[in-house]
Amino acid sequence: MVRRIKKAGVLGSGVMGGGIAALLASAGIRVVLLDIVPFDLKDEEKNDPAARNRIVKAGFDAAVKSRPALFMDPKKDPDLVKIGNFEDDWNELADCDWIVEVVVENLEIKKQVLANVEKVRKPDTIVSSNTSGIPLESMSEHLPPEFRQHFMGTHFFNPVRYMKLLELIPGKETKKEVLDFMADFGERMLGKGIVWAKDTPNFIGNRIGVQGMVKAMQLMVEDGISIPEVDALFGPLMGRPKTAMFKTADLVGLDTLGHVAKNTYELVTEDEARDAFVLPEFVEKMIENKQLGNKTQGGFYKKEITPEWKTIRKVINPATGEYEELTKIEAPCIEAAKKATSLPEKMQTILFGDDKLSQYAWKVSANGWIYAANRIPEISDNIVEIDNAMKWGYNFSMGPFESWDAVGVQKVVDRMEKEGYAVPENVKKMLASGATSFYKTEQGKDYYYDLVEGGYKPIETSPAIISLRALKQAGQTVKENASASLIDLGDGVFCIEFHTKMNAINKELVESMGEAMEYVEKNGVGVVIGNQAPGFPGAFSAGGDLAFMSGLAKEGKFSEIDSFLAMAQSGIQAAKYAPFPVVAAPFGMTLGGGCEVCLGADKIVAHAELFMGLVEIGVGLLPAGGGCMNLWKRFVQSVPECVKPTNWADMFLPVFMAIATAKYSNSAAEARKNGFLAPTDRIVMNRDYLIGEAKKEVLRMVEDGYTPPVKRPIPVMGQCAQGMAEAELFNMQSGGYVSEYDVFLAKRIAYVIGGGDARDFSKVDEDVILTLEREAFVDFFREKKTLERVEHMLTTGKPLRN
Repeated sequence: MVRRIKKAGVLGSGVMGGGIAALLASAGIRVVLLDIVPFDLKDEEKNDPAARNRIVKAGFDAAVKSRPALFMDPKKDPDLVKIGNFEDDWNELADCDWIVEVVVENLEIKKQVLANVEKVRKPDTIVSSNTSGIPLESMSEHLPPEFRQHFMGTHFFNPVRYMKLLELIPGKETKKEVLDFMADFGERMLGKGIVWAKDTPNFIGNRIGVQGMVKAMQLMVEDGISIPEVDALFGPLMGRPKTAMFKTADLVGLDTLGHVAKNTYELVTEDEARDAFVLPEFVEKMIENKQLGNKTQGGFYKKEITPEWKTIRKVINPATGEYEELTKIEAPCIEAAKKATSLPEKMQTILFGDDKLSQYAWKVSANGWIYAANRIPEISDNIVEIDNAMKWGYNFSMGPFESWDAVGVQKVVDRMEKEGYAVPENVKKMLASGATSFYKTEQGKDYYYDLVEGGYKPIETSPAIISLRALKQAGQTVKENASASLIDLGDGVFCIEFHTKMNAINKELVESMGEAMEYVEKNGVGVVIGNQAPGFPGAFSAGGDLAFMSGLAKEGKFSEIDSFLAMAQSGIQAAKYAPFPVVAAPFGMTLGGGCEVCLGADKIVAHAELFMGLVEIGVGLLPAGGGCMNLWKRFVQSVPECVKPTNWADMFLPVFMAIATAKYSNSAAEARKNGFLAPTDRIVMNRDYLIGEAKKEVLRMVEDGYTPPVKRPIPVMGQCAQGMAEAELFNMQSGGYVSEYDVFLAKRIAYVIGGGDARDFSKVDEDVILTLEREAFVDFFREKKTLERVEHMLTTGKPLRN
């Protein structure tokens, strides 16, 4: 049978249920979200639908209002969700293709809910549970075989939209066809990273993650290390997120952490490290005192406001239970690690230092590596699932086995044995076999070491996924410098990959794009512009190289700025009119110059998580890589030629406001609403597929007989545009939304978009607007306030309003 999920049922409207419903709706799937009828209804409310749906309505409203947004299009996606309750609307589940249970973690309640689902579900409907601690077999053993064949675990991580991990847990009788379908659906349609877990307590991510976190707390108390010291160590310097360990706990909630730790301790009676799930006494007291983290405005950290409105950050002292003012942490290993250039070097600097914090970091890391290796094959049959679970569920840069490789497997084992640690037998056998690492790459193919059967095995991924790193290792790099590479994707398609810091566009990168276009014209059929920068949301390109241009401005080299801009414009327009298709594959931060590169492409294949906009006004500048012109062209060309020019006025304000207010999208869906993506551009839910899907679009355009667009004069608004802009700016300045300098900048932006001194509703050549962009950009850089904004952004990473 051909399976499709056209309608899904979500049972439970709490944080997880609401998040799952929002993700499904964002993927275009109709959802029915149900929850219980309130127990405390008054007699007059018992027949009132609004009162009976009070709980589910509160959960749904919380999902709609959530910040960051759970729905990718907060105005449209919620329309796909229908709410109801377990008593009045249960039959809504009858035509669902997938029903996911997200009710309270109570076995008897889950068994009753699933029994009721069986009464109404149609044959072959997939049913899953989002449980993290209750065995699937216990939940379903009382149900018919056909139900159990379509029953499995689907464990999402919170917040559902943003956390990539989806753990899939097969039941003993689950059909392979069901498992294969859900893996494909979860990966392609929901954009998740699939990890196969076994039906063991808390599966993989939370089993490894919570054990590591609680053990770190225990060792912290034993060694007399402070909470800020732990977070200074186990943040980016060790490949962990900026929230590190204790800020992450505050974010998740100490009550949630405590529940998972206690639940795991009770269930893993055979675990050799079971005691590592026992929370330190001071944490138990915090939970008892409702010091639960962000949800109670105070956990391990909290903020206080002084009478002078100054914010003071404080941290709890485990010894006294009192909050103390947070101070900067300095230690030899931390300062040395900051100077290291790569993550493996930073990790080695910390772990093999001589100070107290190095010794602590070593203990925590050694414990984590040993625990992970000992969980194979209990919770997973291979190291890949464990590493991916920690990267996708906890935002680690490397999983435990990847980080062990980075530090050196033999080096770590030698120290473990010297200090009396019990090195896992499977790791000893691996080293004895002659294998020196958990992973290796040969001829562009990645392999992992099988700790159960021995030997290296290939890491299996979808054939639709293209890895630029693997292609480069296989010798498919055609051209390369410090800023960009040209990579052969096969079939005559080449990828221009940026790899500067934040993929900012500098002179070398612009020159590389020009050289790449010349090469492809002679040797290929099309180009993809994309990269696979790590992290979430990642950066396709955060914009132009401000430091480079600021340096030129300070030296008064304004003609050089103009020359650089002319070169950038020429490169982007060359892509626009190239004799072969050019497809941009943006994701994450696609701002300023990065956005301009995309606007110059024939087509965009974007990741769903797209933060796209022309934000230059935030640093006192305007888009000058063709951004003003190409965004205006997108709007004008979206209208049939039969529409009268006077109606173009309706399009001017959205373009002007997008640039003048530095408007950016919070998703690809919003980018489409804002006009940055055309209706024909594609949105891909899983970023891993982005380069492959962009390549497909290039080949499709080639097969359809691609012909480049013809350069034609552009309709402009002329003086009319400036009048419309001034009226809008007057209202915004009167309301205090913009500064006087913002108004000064915005008026010049309107002048550029309107075609300068052109007659109203006339047409001008592209070069007219491109020249206006460059002139305005250079003039802005002569202004003291623009230089102040640029310097503030370079030093703080934040915009300055002056």
